[in-house]
Amino acid sequence: MKVINGQLFKSMVISASNNLYNHYPEVDALNVFPVPDGDTGMNMNLTLTSGSKEVQNRNDANIYTIAKTFSRGLLMGARGNSGVITSQIFRGFADGLAEKEEANASDLSEALENGVKIAYKAVIKPVEGTILTVIRETSEKLKKKIHPGMSIEECFDVILLESNESLKRTPNLLPVLKEVGVVDSGGAGLVRIFEGMKSAINGVIIERKEATATDVNEQVDDFEITKEDGYCAEFVLKIELNGNKKPFDFARFKSVLEAHGTQVNVKQEGDLVFVHIHTLNPGNLFNFAQQFGDFSKIKIENMKESHSTAEFSDKFMESEKCDENGIEEEKEYALIATSSGKGIDELFNEVGVNYIVSGGQTMNPSTNDFVNIIEKCNAKVCYIFPNNGNIILAATQAKEILKDKVQVLVIPTKTIMQGVVSAMNFNADLCIEDNVTVMEEAIATVKSGSITFAIKDSEINGQIIKKDDYMAIKESKDIISTHKDKFEALLSLLTSLVDENAAIITILYGKDVESKEMDNYLEVLNEKFPNIDIDCRDGGQPVYSFLVGVE
Repeated sequence: MKVINGQLFKSMVISASNNLYNHYPEVDALNVFPVPDGDTGMNMNLTLTSGSKEVQNRNDANIYTIAKTFSRGLLMGARGNSGVITSQIFRGFADGLAEKEEANASDLSEALENGVKIAYKAVIKPVEGTILTVIRETSEKLKKKIHPGMSIEECFDVILLESNESLKRTPNLLPVLKEVGVVDSGGAGLVRIFEGMKSAINGVIIERKEATATDVNEQVDDFEITKEDGYCAEFVLKIELNGNKKPFDFARFKSVLEAHGTQVNVKQEGDLVFVHIHTLNPGNLFNFAQQFGDFSKIKIENMKESHSTAEFSDKFMESEKCDENGIEEEKEYALIATSSGKGIDELFNEVGVNYIVSGGQTMNPSTNDFVNIIEKCNAKVCYIFPNNGNIILAATQAKEILKDKVQVLVIPTKTIMQGVVSAMNFNADLCIEDNVTVMEEAIATVKSGSITFAIKDSEINGQIIKKDDYMAIKESKDIISTHKDKFEALLSLLTSLVDENAAIITILYGKDVESKEMDNYLEVLNEKFPNIDIDCRDGGQPVYSFLVGVE
C-alpha cells in the first residue's frame, strides 16, 4: 500500500481509540505516584474517544478533512496533560496534511514531524522521558528511514518499533521512572494508539472489549460491598439512539447496576441517562455502560458512611441542564475555579469566584468543560484558577480556542489553596495586567499540602511507601512521610509547612473524616500551634483526607 485516504485513516483512528480503551487500566497503573487518582490512561482514553466519535460517521475520502475533524474532537475532549499533549500531536499532524487528498509515507513523516513541533510548543517546560520524547524520537527515526516508494505498512512498522524502543528508554531520561520501575504512562498510551493504527492498516480494526453483564459478574463477585468501603459514582451517559453502540434497554441496564452496587438511582431523560451508584469497582461498571453511549459527565468519590442515600448531587445534575432561556447578561469579568467538593465550592464562592468547574484529582475536566463555562459566563474577561497541575493545559487550550471571542487569563494555580489565596487577591478596580501580576504573586504566599492513602507499595526518593498508608504530600508531589493514621500524617505535614512566619493554617477535611473526630483533633493542633489561627472546615472532597494551606 502506497497511500492512505480519508476512509482508511478513519478506520485507523477508530482502531487506535478502541485499542487504547482496551488497555487504559494498564496505562493508569504506570503512574509513578501511588495516589488513588492515577488517571493518565483514562484521560487519554476519553480524549481519543472524543476524537474518534467525531469521525465515525464521516464518509469523506479526503485525508485532511478526516484528520482535521479528528483533531477538533481531540482538542475539545482533551483531559489532563497527557490528553492535551495527545490532542496537540494530532493537531500538528492534521495541519501537516493540509490540502492533501491522500498521504504517502513521506507525507506522514512530515505530518508527524509537525505534530512534534506543535506538541512541544504547547508545553511551557517540556520534560524528556515522557510522551513528548516518544513522539519526537519516533518522528526522527521515521525521517531517517524514509525512502522513495516506502509502503505505508513499512512506515508504520518503523513508527511502532521506534515508539516501543523509545518508551523503553524513558526511565533513563526520567530518574523517578527508573526508581519506581516503570516506563512513562503517557508514552505507553501513545504506543497503544500506534498499535491500533497499524492493525487497521493490516486490515484488522480492533474492537472494544466491552464489559458484558457476565464480565461484570466475574469481576465483582470476589468482593463484598459494604457501607464503609468503595466509591460513590455519578455519571451522565449520552446514549446513541441510532449509532454504532449497542441498543439501550433501560430495565436491563438498571438491573445490571443493581446487581453490582448499592444505593442505585437511575433515570432517563431523552437520550441522557443519569446514574448514581455505590460500588467497589466503578471502572467495571463504566466499561459496561459505555457499550450504549459516551459519557458527558463522570464523578467518582471515595465513600464512607456519610454517603447513605441514593441522591444525585444537585450541582452535578444541574451541570447537564444549562440555561436554555438565553445567555446571561454580559459582565465585565468572571472568576472560574476547578473544585471537587461542596465545602470547597462554598469557600471559592466566599472569596469571589463566580463559576465552578467540577473536577480535580479524581476526574480532570476537559477543554470543552472550560469552553462551555466560559461561554456561559458571557464576560469580557475570564480568569481561570485550574488548581491542579494536570488541568492547566486543558484550561489554556480552552483559552486558545476562544481567543477571538473573549479574553481568558489562566492563573497557574496547582493546588486548591493556591487558587483560594490567588482569587482573594482579585481587585475589580485594577487593570487586567495588574490583577494577573497580583494574583500570580499571591500563589507564592501560601504553602500547600495534602493527605491521601497509597494504593500500592512503592519507593520514591528513598521514601518507602506501603499500600493503604497515609502519605503527607508537600505541594503536589513531594511525599515527606507516611503513617498508618491520617491525623499523624496531618500533624507531620503541618510541622513541615509551619515556620516562624506562619500566621494562618487552613484545613479542608474530606469525606472520610468525621466532623466530631476533626473537632477533637483540633484541640491537639491548637496546642501544637498556639500562636497561629486555624481555620478548619468540611471540604467534602473525595480521595484526599486533608487539603492544607499555610500562610
